Amino acid sequence: MNKIYIVDFPPPQTTIKYVEKRNTLSENFPKLLAVAVGCAIAWSAVEPYNWGVWYVEISSVLLVYFILIFTYWKFRFSNMSYFIVSLWLVMHAVGARYSFELVPFGIVSDLFGFERNHYDRVAHFVVGMNSYGAAEFFMRKGFVCGRRFAAFAGILFIMALANAWELIEWGYAEADGGEVGAAFLGSQGDVWDAQKDMLCDTLGAVFAALIFLANFKIPAERRE
Repeated sequence: MNKIYIVDFPPPQTTIKYVEKRNTLSENFPKLLAVAVGCAIAWSAVEPYNWGVWYVEISSVLLVYFILIFTYWKFRFSNMSYFIVSLWLVMHAVGARYSFELVPFGIVSDLFGFERNHYDRVAHFVVGMNSYGAAEFFMRKGFVCGRRFAAFAGILFIMALANAWELIEWGYAEADGGEVGAAFLGSQGDVWDAQKDMLCDTLGAVFAALIFLANFKIPAERRE
């Protein structure tokens, strides 16, 4: 006898409300992160290594920062998503002030015997971890069904974003043709820099996807 299975899909254009236990600190956590990131951006503008490098690097930080602020009341991500993106924004602000290849990272380099400054690779890994937020967005918007599909979609999103970013870096470096373009590209003489950066993005995306699968709970409430 054939069995009939009924699967409950979110209605089209429905946003699933994320329900989590919150106390005062948890409720205000995104606001505290916004203040911390704002302070990091302001600090990065205090005598940066090169104003041209600062402008081009900080532009993406400001874009994401203000998008998240202006959309907060319409779509509130989970605290984990805000924490991950804030970590990336702070690291990028640090890179904007010093230039990524000149960020004081000697302790790590000396510990592992690196000749190259790998701060940018760590930052790319953190960028990749934003697959968590992407997966949350796709799932709550009903673009995918289930956490596994959401996590996979988040990884694909980061891989596409990483590829686009490397093309932007290359295009700007070619157009600028000077010190600012070279610093923005940040290859440090490594001909495989773009591929390694994208690998770090992808590894971070996979890592965060696993956290998403283990941590993100299926919401119990929905809103139109």
